[in-house]
Formats: sequence, C-alpha cells, structure tokens
Amino acid sequence: GLPRKAGHSQGAKVFRRTVEDCRDIGIKYCTFYAFSTENWKRPKDEVDAIMKLLVKYLDDIRSMAQKNTRIIFLGDKSAFDDDIQARLVEIEEISKNNDGLYVLVALNYGGKDEILTAAKRLARDYKEGKVDLDGFTEDDFDNYLYTKGIPPVDLIIRPSGEQRTSNFLIWQGAYAELLFMDVLWPDFSKKDLIAACDEYARRNRRFGGL
Repeated sequence: GLPRKAGHSQGAKVFRRTVEDCRDIGIKYCTFYAFSTENWKRPKDEVDAIMKLLVKYLDDIRSMAQKNTRIIFLGDKSAFDDDIQARLVEIEEISKNNDGLYVLVALNYGGKDEILTAAKRLARDYKEGKVDLDGFTEDDFDNYLYTKGIPPVDLIIRPSGEQRTSNFLIWQGAYAELLFMDVLWPDFSKKDLIAACDEYARRNRRFGGL
C-alpha cells in the first residue's frame, strides 16, 4: 500500500472527485471526515503533512463554491493556525447563499465533542434565561450542533474494512444506515459510491418501528 503521507495526498484527490460524483448522481448532502479531534495524537510529522495538505486543498474547496456548492466545516476551528481559521471562515462565507450541493467537511471534529460543546452552549443559554427547557425538543437541540439546518444522515459509508463509525455524527446518524466497505479510501471510486447507493436503496428503514 501507499505510505501514510502519500495515502493522505491521494485521499484528498479522491475527496475532490467524490464531490463531483455526488453531484453527478444527484446527492444533495455529503459529509467527509477529514480530520478528527483524535488525529492530533498521530506522529507530529504526519500531522504537519496533513496541515500542509489542508492548506493546499482549501483552494480546491474554495473553487467548489463557483458550482453553486455550499461548503460547511464541522468541528472546532480554534485549534488551527489563524491563517487556516480565516480561510475556513472565508470559504463558508462566500458559499453561504449557494443551494446546489452541500459539502460538509469535518475538521477537528468528534461526535462526542460536538454533543458536549452543544450541551455547554445550551447550559449557558439556560443560565441566561434564553431557553425554556419544559418545551425543549430534539429539533431544538439540533440547532446547537455544527450541522444546524442540515437534515439527519441517511447513510454512513465506512471504507477501509474497519467495522466502526469512529465517533462520527453520533447524534445526526442515530438512524443512519451503515455500510462498511473493504475498499481503502484512496482507492474509492464512483463505482463504489454507486454500489453503496444501490445497497442503501435496497434496505428497509424502520427508524425504530416495525
């Protein structure tokens, strides 16, 4: 297989291609797990290489806005260097009125961290008298998440043969269909995406019912 750094570089190229594949087959929302809150624990040279790659590919992500693509970054931006933070905010800003394909990129993201952050914000609002908990609903809690305004997840595809969701979209994916694929992400193709969508279409979603 590829060395880890080369794998990250190829994976970034596959991200760009898969976004276009989603557009081609009519997917409205797609989310990519680019860098987790736990990934900081990897060797420093690997993290540094990922950060350099991120800077390089932010130009590509920015150009997606020209195709009526809305780009949203999920996660805690404050951990990144100031220049990266500024670019993330800029990309979200220039694409905020686009309503074609929605591309969500999880950066410094963890599902448990997202829920904890949302709970802290909710607690602050309650303390300040901004929230009435008696009528508070799941939909209200959705508004405290990074994915505010985005529909729940329908399908989570996990490549690389791993049989776990790795702290990804825990709240939003509560009733998502899960598909574990043996293909490695750097090798993921349009054929794999279509196969995943076909498998999803065959499933009977019950949402906890019969």
